[in-house]
Amino acid sequence: QTRPAWPVPRCSLSPIDARRAAPHSVRMTLAGPTSNSFISQRLRLHYADWGNPDAPPLILQHGGRDHARSWDWVAEQLRHDWHVICPDLRGHGDSAWSPDGNYAMDSFVYDFAQLVHTLGHDQVTIVAHSLGGNIATRFTGLYPEKVRRLVNIEGLGPAPKVREQIDAQPITERMRKWIEDKRKAAGRLPRRYPTLEAAYTRMKEENAFLSDEQARHLTVHGASRNEDGTWSWKFDNYLNVWSVLDIPTPDVIALWQAITCPVLMFYGAKSFASDPQADGRMAFFRDARLITYGDAGHWLHHDRLDDFIRDVKAFL
Repeated sequence: QTRPAWPVPRCSLSPIDARRAAPHSVRMTLAGPTSNSFISQRLRLHYADWGNPDAPPLILQHGGRDHARSWDWVAEQLRHDWHVICPDLRGHGDSAWSPDGNYAMDSFVYDFAQLVHTLGHDQVTIVAHSLGGNIATRFTGLYPEKVRRLVNIEGLGPAPKVREQIDAQPITERMRKWIEDKRKAAGRLPRRYPTLEAAYTRMKEENAFLSDEQARHLTVHGASRNEDGTWSWKFDNYLNVWSVLDIPTPDVIALWQAITCPVLMFYGAKSFASDPQADGRMAFFRDARLITYGDAGHWLHHDRLDDFIRDVKAFL
């Protein structure tokens, strides 16, 4: 009577692997990813390793308030040709939270650079979403020789008009608001859900594009149980307060212009993000093209998985 309405996975197989492990499956199933960690700025950061170490390295980087296991459907399709690595950003998933609540872009970029350095590859290929795309694109501009190809899914940061509005505000106003918001975050307790199903319901409310299977999987891997039996999301509350300081817009553009590898961008027409072709940002890249999915939102790699896999495979 106390059993949940939908089961929590008890094995290391991804949902896709588990489904393919049916009695009459012809294709041999592979184990799910292993959990690993590396140290960056004294933080222990987590990444999921999908095996196949002799294949070329492919890093799948998630976005804000997300986690590494949100890539499972993509990783399962690419793991046969690539050594797929899915890191959790600091403050996300199974990575450590920053003790001082520091989630500035330069810290994220350093963490990414440290991951590549730790893995020890001369070159990597990157597929990155949203905040992760912003981080990975800056890294690619800093170390163009280290990146073979880059896939950016709505990951260029705020739209130009939004960035202009932010830059137009006096620094005193921005700094005071940042201090106030940090204090509020310090006093805010993580939301607690009585059951994992309640967290799943919230996940569905937040993103109507998700299927039931996707929402369940993202909830299972994106929430942890508290001591009192309730559930909370794994990401740090301080992530809701963005750093007030960042490098100037001309410097961001300079990093984009320094990228030498081919870049494939994706945009979902039903997303809240800005179209990089329409707002002019694609013009700052030497070799970039855009694919738009008309009926997809911000997480278009979930909304249009089959099309996304086809287009990414063709590009890579």
